[in-house]
Amino acid sequence: MNTKNLSLDIALSSIPTNLRKRLIKNYSTLKNQALEGQHDTIGHQAGKLSEVLLRILQHILTDTFVPLSQNLSNFKGECEKLEQTPQTAGPEGLRLLMPRAMVFLYTLRNKRDFGHAGGEVDANEIDAFTAMRTSDWCICELIRVCHQVPLEDAQILCDAIAERKLPVIWNVLGKKRVLDMTRSYRDQTLLLLYSEIETGIPTEDLFEWTEHTRRTNYNRDILAKLHKARLIEWDKEMEMAVISPSGIKEVEDVLLV
Repeated sequence: MNTKNLSLDIALSSIPTNLRKRLIKNYSTLKNQALEGQHDTIGHQAGKLSEVLLRILQHILTDTFVPLSQNLSNFKGECEKLEQTPQTAGPEGLRLLMPRAMVFLYTLRNKRDFGHAGGEVDANEIDAFTAMRTSDWCICELIRVCHQVPLEDAQILCDAIAERKLPVIWNVLGKKRVLDMTRSYRDQTLLLLYSEIETGIPTEDLFEWTEHTRRTNYNRDILAKLHKARLIEWDKEMEMAVISPSGIKEVEDVLLV
């Protein structure tokens, strides 16, 4: 896919910028967590995504929305208000189907919490998959109704979202592997660091996980250059690396599309 011409940002350009940017951020994070098998965290992200989706539907159907800075005290009630909007406000998919899907997402997050107590059957994986696919459907419905790109491009975007993707990173035996063997050591390093945004990763682990052949060359050619470009912060004394906001943006805009 040519992401320069086919992107959610362009396809959904009719949505206010602050809502659109937050939507893309939350949705990208949810998809990445799903691809990395982070089943315990997807529910929280799905809840955040549904809150943004609610505001987008409020904007489309009522020309006003609850500011992002303001808490939603009654999410289900706000969704029910959307179902009461007149038929002339928008298509049924936005007035009826999406609000009900969003209530399901929100309820799944709150009632299941994606962290099941010991002794129960572990349903985290199926809960996470259900949340992800419901989120996919909501995004595709927005594209279907609100797209600002040619119909063929909108169809390609929806098809790409519907396609089941392999994990980007495989967690195995205490290690992480980037499954796409065509990725450069540089891109593998960024992807691995992206998987641990908050805590960072020891540089020794990065070297071993990428299976680079020489530590000195890895430090010089990969870590040092990424650090100089401000894509990561490399602390040589602590032997730790953390991805920067610029690095996060490159991963989300380039490596994960």
